[in-house]
Amino acid sequence: MSDKRDYYEILGVAKGASDDEIKKAYKKLARKYHPDLNRDDPKTAEEKFKEVNEAYDVLKDPQKKAAYDQFGHDAFDPRRGGSAGGGNPFGGGFGGFGGFDVNDIFDMFGVGGSRRARQQGPERGADLRFDLEITFEEAAFGKEIQLDVPRDENCETCGGSGAAKGSTPETCPACHGTGQEEVVQRTILGSMRTARTCSKCGGTGKIIKTPCGDCHGTGRRHVTRKIDVKIPKGVDEGQRVRVTGAGEGGVRGGGNGDLYVYIYIKPHKLFQRRGNDVIIEIPITFVQASLGDTVQVPTLDGAVDLKIPAGIQTGTVLRIKGKGIPHLRGTGRGDQHVRIKVTTPQKLSARQKELLKEFGELSADSVNPEQKSFYEKFKDLFTKG
Repeated sequence: MSDKRDYYEILGVAKGASDDEIKKAYKKLARKYHPDLNRDDPKTAEEKFKEVNEAYDVLKDPQKKAAYDQFGHDAFDPRRGGSAGGGNPFGGGFGGFGGFDVNDIFDMFGVGGSRRARQQGPERGADLRFDLEITFEEAAFGKEIQLDVPRDENCETCGGSGAAKGSTPETCPACHGTGQEEVVQRTILGSMRTARTCSKCGGTGKIIKTPCGDCHGTGRRHVTRKIDVKIPKGVDEGQRVRVTGAGEGGVRGGGNGDLYVYIYIKPHKLFQRRGNDVIIEIPITFVQASLGDTVQVPTLDGAVDLKIPAGIQTGTVLRIKGKGIPHLRGTGRGDQHVRIKVTTPQKLSARQKELLKEFGELSADSVNPEQKSFYEKFKDLFTKG
């Protein structure tokens, strides 16, 4: 039994896939594993490339595909009586890739058997990222800010051509303006033509004899632009703001890329955020918790009065409606939640201690029924049985 991988598995299609599906899968993988596009690991890419071409050569041919569907890889093994191709697993001599249309692959890279010129049309500029740290309040209410953004643009002096004033770029004589040169390689599958970036013009298709003095013939300049950015109210950590057209400049008449501003929010000394709600913890005294009181609580809009009900316990949360974060989309705001923390006095005078002892003796179990209930349960736990 052959240890070769299944051809359908190699192309990533089902056994009953149509011819169009097979061809589409092949083109995608051939582009992915083409050696010229995998300079970091060309050896592995070349092996994958050969494997993909071998699978496609069989599955695109109705006769070979039928034989493969019936006998698998044995259909092409002369030792097992395979007849599809007369001993050559690709059904013919090694001129090209066993009869498949070599132009299929060169069409993908802009080079065909007739050395068709690659069309170098407009190319959009790259998008840029800017990380911006803002305050808690700025995230809540928004802000307009001006950023210094470094980016590449077309040279204003030469208009992006790279040539000095009064001169123009010339068509590259090596690639005839295609930006690519064709190379013939001998492989175990025969002769293979591949396309690579032209070594003379660097892929531009043009030769600049008199370069621009400002950009040194590159047609590009690295500049820093001041970009106005509007941070919307209610923006949250990790969200981004897009500024259309504020990215790098396009080439050959292409449009600019976009600028993406990623938001990071500085921690606040008092507030925490949960969605559109604001959380704050405030300390109150034992006396305030017992008798009730009205205290001032800070909010994003300034201090407000909050009524503390008598007998409130630590951990109780009170709500102040409409004092949270404005909604990013739409109207309205979240709420502010105030978590109560009852503090225990640490330094007491002799008189204060005396009064507290008297208070404890007078209150007994009537003041704190929860404590009484706990000790009753505790007592029952050890008296049973």
